[in-house]
Amino acid sequence: MLRGRAVPQTTTDQRLLDTRGPVDWVHADPWRVLRIQAEFVEGFGLLSELPKAVSVFGSARTKPDSPDYKLAVEIGARLHEAGYAVITGGGPGIMEAANKGCDESGGLSVGLGIELPFEQRLNDHLDIGLEFRYFFVRKTMFIKYSQAFVVLPGGFGTLDELFEAITLVQTKKITRFPIVLVGTDFWGGLIDWVRSTMLPSGKVSPFDLDLIHLTDDPAEVVEVVVEAHIAAERRLREEQAAVDAAAEGAGE
Repeated sequence: MLRGRAVPQTTTDQRLLDTRGPVDWVHADPWRVLRIQAEFVEGFGLLSELPKAVSVFGSARTKPDSPDYKLAVEIGARLHEAGYAVITGGGPGIMEAANKGCDESGGLSVGLGIELPFEQRLNDHLDIGLEFRYFFVRKTMFIKYSQAFVVLPGGFGTLDELFEAITLVQTKKITRFPIVLVGTDFWGGLIDWVRSTMLPSGKVSPFDLDLIHLTDDPAEVVEVVVEAHIAAERRLREEQAAVDAAAEGAGE
C-alpha cells in the first residue's frame, strides 16, 4: 500500500511500456539476479540431454602448430572414440584443439564461452555453444555435466578451474571423478611443490594427492577416465545389491 508522497507519478504499465527515461535499472542488482537465473535456466535446458562428457581445459594462447595443440586434438578424438562428448571453454588454443579432435572424429563437441573485455569468439568446431556473462554460472555447467576433467598446460584461468574441481571433489561437494593433468614437464613442478611443501606442513592429506593423475600419454588419459567410471558403476551396483539384500532380510 502506498499513500501520499509515496504514490509514484506514473503507473506500472506506463513504466513498462514507456521507452523513454533512464536505463540504469538494467544494471541494478535485482535485474542481475534475473540475468543470472536466465543463464542457469538456459544452460540447464540446453545441456540436460548431453551424453556422458569430459571437460578439457587449457590455454587459449596455445598455437595450432604447437605440440600441446596436437596433443589436445588427439585427446578430443580418443574421448569420442571411448563414448564421451567433449566440453571446453569454447575458445581458441587448447579448447579449439580438443573440440576439433572430437568434431572431426564424429563426436559431440560442446563449448561454454565467457564474455571477456577482449575479443574471444567461440571456435568453429562446436555442435553446441553457449556464451555466459558470469564465471560462476559457467563453472557450474562444467561441473554438472562432466564426468571427468582433463587439464592441459594453461594459465591462471586453467589453474582456477583445476583447483576448484579438486576442492569440490576433496570436500565431497561433488561425487569423486577423475582429474587428469596432461604434461609432466609443465605440471611436475606444481605436483612436487604440493608434495614437498603443502603435504609436510599438513595443509593437505596424502589422500588428496590421489585425486590427481599426471601423464603425457593420450591413451592413458582415456584409460584413467574409463576405468574410473567402470569402478564407479561397479560400486553403485554393489551398493544397490546391499540395499536389496537388506530389504529382503527385513521382509522375512
